[in-house]
Amino acid sequence: MIATKLLLPLGLAFIMFAMGLTLHWQDFRRVFEAPRAIALGLLCQLVLLPLTAFGLLLLWPLSPEFAVGLMILAAAPGGITSNMLTHLARGDSALSISLTAISSLAGVITVPVVVNLALIHFTAASGLTGLPVWRMILGVLLVSTLPLVAGMAINHRRPALAEKIEHLARPLSIGVFALIVLWAFASQWRVMMENIADLGAPILALNTLIIIGGYGLAALYGLQRRQAIAIALEGGLQNGALGIFVAMTLLGNGAMMVPSITYALVMNVTAALFILFMLVRASFDQIKSF
Repeated sequence: MIATKLLLPLGLAFIMFAMGLTLHWQDFRRVFEAPRAIALGLLCQLVLLPLTAFGLLLLWPLSPEFAVGLMILAAAPGGITSNMLTHLARGDSALSISLTAISSLAGVITVPVVVNLALIHFTAASGLTGLPVWRMILGVLLVSTLPLVAGMAINHRRPALAEKIEHLARPLSIGVFALIVLWAFASQWRVMMENIADLGAPILALNTLIIIGGYGLAALYGLQRRQAIAIALEGGLQNGALGIFVAMTLLGNGAMMVPSITYALVMNVTAALFILFMLVRASFDQIKSF
């Protein structure tokens, strides 16, 4: 109970604060400097990802709790590791950072809207209680948006201080994220193992489709490879901690956080394979250029 009511919100708030320390208000200027890349990235993150999840749920019907849980995960903005992994894959780090900043701030509206629509659609006949939109907006605002803005404000007013704090906060935030996932994993181990056969296919399909689809759409619209990598990873690496918080703290339903836990494990494997492929391809292109 303490983990659900206190430690989980505090952990997520710390993760978002640490993320804010790496962001600048200038990151939002790229909306005007690279409008096509930003627009396509946000389209993949905020629109195509939830729609893809909904489409997969039509193909793979799940229980109401798992269906809502998958939509919660699909509504979540980019994760804390997307910027770092984009850099490792030789993608456009600046674009990745901008997409993280914008989608995270937009999450105060997009997450409640998508989740409440999912509740209405998937739980109408199940007897599960819906959640008022305003309560969810307040919850996301307090533990996600405000800590993010606080970190950005420190970075804007005291950049030297923000850099010092960030050197410690960044690895700690990754550790906190790992602890949240491990706690959720342990608490829902039995449920996850009993349903992994049903959950595995749609979760793997969702993650794979959004990574490949994001990269393919970016290439189709003539964006650079570095931009395509950023869009693919930003869409494929979700903020699983936020998904767990919404499911467990705001909705009070442990089963609904199982898709976020499973996705958190899957996305790191697929992202690693995608990065490896991009690095091998870049090396091959260098060899061909000689």
